[in-house]
Amino acid sequence: MSSDLSRILRDVAIFAPPMLLAVTFHEVSHGFVAAMLGDPTARRAGRLTLNPLKHLDPLGLLVFIITQRFGWAKPVPVNVGYFKNQRKGMALVSIAGPVANFLLAILSALILRGLDAACQTSGPAFGSSLCTPILYMLSASVQANLVLGVFNLLPIPPLDGGHLLMSFLPQRAAYEVARRERWGFVVIVLLSFTPAIGKVLVPIVSTLYDILLS
Repeated sequence: MSSDLSRILRDVAIFAPPMLLAVTFHEVSHGFVAAMLGDPTARRAGRLTLNPLKHLDPLGLLVFIITQRFGWAKPVPVNVGYFKNQRKGMALVSIAGPVANFLLAILSALILRGLDAACQTSGPAFGSSLCTPILYMLSASVQANLVLGVFNLLPIPPLDGGHLLMSFLPQRAAYEVARRERWGFVVIVLLSFTPAIGKVLVPIVSTLYDILLS
């Protein structure tokens, strides 16, 4: 029992910082792009901040901890009425979060590969005491950002992929999808506790992870 608890605490300590960073940059990116397009809603709500507590969604965090595969954060408020081109603006805001995660995954992979090479020349004592936990954390950062990026691109509102889909659909079809957005959240929660989403995400994330760290 104590060994299991130690393993859980170790995994949380390694995974929590990169996960919080991934969620924070994802949401701030949404708000930043919206602000660049003229929407001050996220700024007024205090969401253009790197404080992760402002962006965490308790249920999304719980799902992420349980599954260690996918989860979600508290959506940044966006008012498309401020955009000159509402459909284009919504598309740009929607894609900003996943793009931020993919860029963080690439950056984490580059740092990991460089640090791994440096650690191999520094001796086993230094490597085991300092390099190993940092390398594990960087690896977790690659995984967390890939998972968040891919998961949020699923074409199910209220995920980013759902909003991105609505921005390209004909107006009538987009309206019908938007009307059912509240049910999309229920679908996501239910699917989160089944193997269905994992069967979609795991192959994609595993392939991207292998490409970045091969």
